[in-house]
Amino acid sequence: MDGVSSTPPNPWFDNAAFNDTLRRNKSIVCALSASYISSFAGYPLDSLKSRLQTTKTRISLLKLAGLVYREEGFIGFYRGLWIPLVTISFVRTASFTIYSDTKEYCRRKNYFSGDSMYDAAFAGGISGALSGSLISFGSAPFELVKVRRQLEYSIAATKGIQLIKPPNTIEAVRDIVRTHGVSGLYLGFRLHFLRDTSGTALYFFEYDAMRHLLGRERSGEQGPTPQWLPIPNSLIPFVCGSFAGVTSWALIYPLDVVKTKVQQRALANTPPRGVWETFHRLVRGPDPKDPKPVLAGIARIYRGLGVSAVRSITTHGLLWTFFDFTSQYIDDLS
Repeated sequence: MDGVSSTPPNPWFDNAAFNDTLRRNKSIVCALSASYISSFAGYPLDSLKSRLQTTKTRISLLKLAGLVYREEGFIGFYRGLWIPLVTISFVRTASFTIYSDTKEYCRRKNYFSGDSMYDAAFAGGISGALSGSLISFGSAPFELVKVRRQLEYSIAATKGIQLIKPPNTIEAVRDIVRTHGVSGLYLGFRLHFLRDTSGTALYFFEYDAMRHLLGRERSGEQGPTPQWLPIPNSLIPFVCGSFAGVTSWALIYPLDVVKTKVQQRALANTPPRGVWETFHRLVRGPDPKDPKPVLAGIARIYRGLGVSAVRSITTHGLLWTFFDFTSQYIDDLS
């Protein structure tokens, strides 16, 4: 014996083959792992956002959080959590794959392949629009059920029902199908499609533009950061993800409010209203003879934006941070 110990290879596990699988499926592994972490961290804020959007009375975030905790307990903040966690493997993975493949197609065809910020931004925006539009067909039913689970108590109150124990997710799906048929899982789909297409396009447009401004080359390599924002390279994904998440969400936020309100009325079996009628009532109030001031109506539309901004900073910042971290880890595998 030479005094040097070595660990014998595991006959049941081929490390080289495993590493090769990670490399070949890098975008899937990165998107999946990063999405689980970011979704879990941001879900309570997403739940509070939906409640703020649909409540008729003005209430602060802290008071609403206290109310949810008293009535539903800590589990109330995570009601419906398993839906985004289960579907994350499809939605995030497919979204990032479509986005990445479309950008690669544009590069091969020399579309927006220059080295300017505009080329980077438009390539990302077009890829994001295609990704968002295709993914919306699969994500719409799951988001509808998530909204239903988050708003169980307000929907029950609209129906005049005293809710003792809220139905679980399977029971909620059964109730939607029993009441509206299988097509009921696509209540509010047009608004969902429009929101996801425009929102995802804006998101990737802004992210790629910001990454280009902060020194990322079109090859994907990170160059030096500009003098006007000399931040560590490790913070760049968080900054760009947070910026893109907050600003793109703020732009499409009114559309999301209208979508949530339309879906809430449909789930509560109340007479439907058109998109513009819903938007007008939210801005100017239900009484045409005594309309609310425009600024007050806009404030009503953007109720919950603050918590959404915090959620976006948390979710998208962590998403891109762990995405880049996992990508670098896989690249460094021997």
